Amino acid sequence: MRFIRVNGVVVCYRDEGRRDGPALVFINALGSDLRIWDDVADILAPRFRVVRYDKRGHGLSGLGADRSDMADYARDLGALLDALGVMRATVVGLSIGGLIAQELYRQRPELFSALVLSDTAAKIGTDESWDARIAEIERGGIEAIADSILERWFTEDFRSNRTAELAGWRAMLTRTPKQGYLAACAALKRADLRPNAGTIQAATLCLVGEADGSTPVGLVRDTASLIPGARFEVIRAAGHVPNIERPDSFAALVAGHAERETAKS
Repeated sequence: MRFIRVNGVVVCYRDEGRRDGPALVFINALGSDLRIWDDVADILAPRFRVVRYDKRGHGLSGLGADRSDMADYARDLGALLDALGVMRATVVGLSIGGLIAQELYRQRPELFSALVLSDTAAKIGTDESWDARIAEIERGGIEAIADSILERWFTEDFRSNRTAELAGWRAMLTRTPKQGYLAACAALKRADLRPNAGTIQAATLCLVGEADGSTPVGLVRDTASLIPGARFEVIRAAGHVPNIERPDSFAALVAGHAERETAKS
C-alpha cells in the first residue's frame, strides 16, 4: 500500500506489475476498496502496469468534503495519475467507478488509450431509489442494507457455495465509512452522464455480469449504445462484480481490449 495527498485528499493506492508495460487503471465499486481487484491484478501484472486505489471515503483513503460530486472523484484520479507519471492508460471503471471513468474522460480525454465500463451506466438509479437507500443507511448504517447489496453483487451459486469469501466481502462492505458511502450515494443521485456519452471517442468495452442485480444487462447495453463504436460483452455466471466471481474471464476481456488499442497507438 502507498499513500499520497492529491486534490486535497489522502489517497491509498497500489502501483504494481510490469513497469514498462501498458497501464491499466482500476476504479472500485460503491462500498468496496482496491482489494476487489486482487485476483485480476495477479493475472494481469506480468503483462501490464496495474494501478488501483481507494476512492475518497472508501478503504484507507480520506473522506474529503461532506459533499462530493462525480467531478471531484474524477479529479482525485486525474491528480493521482499525474503524480504517478501515468500519461495514458486503459481505465477500467466498475459501478460508480464507471461514472468516475466517464467523468474523467470528459475532463481529460488525453489520459485514455481505451476505456472499459463494467456493470455500470451513464445514469444509475433514480432520485427516489437513492433517497430510500440514504434514509435506510442513516437509520441503520450500512449493515442494514448489506444482505440486499450482496444479493445483487453475487450469484446465488457464489452465495451458497463460497460462504467464507462472501463473509469477507460483507465485512469489507459494512466497514466502509458511513460518511464516505453516503457521500458517494448522493453523488450517484446527482450524476447523469448520458448527455456526454456520445462524445466518448476512446475505444470502449462495456461488460456486465449476466446476473447483475444492480446494473442489469439491459441497462449496460443501453449505455453501450450511447457510445460510438462501443463493444458489449456479457460475462456468464457472474453478478455485479464479475472481477471477483469470474476473474479469468474478466481479465481476458480487459487484456484483449487494452492490447488491441495499445497496438493501434
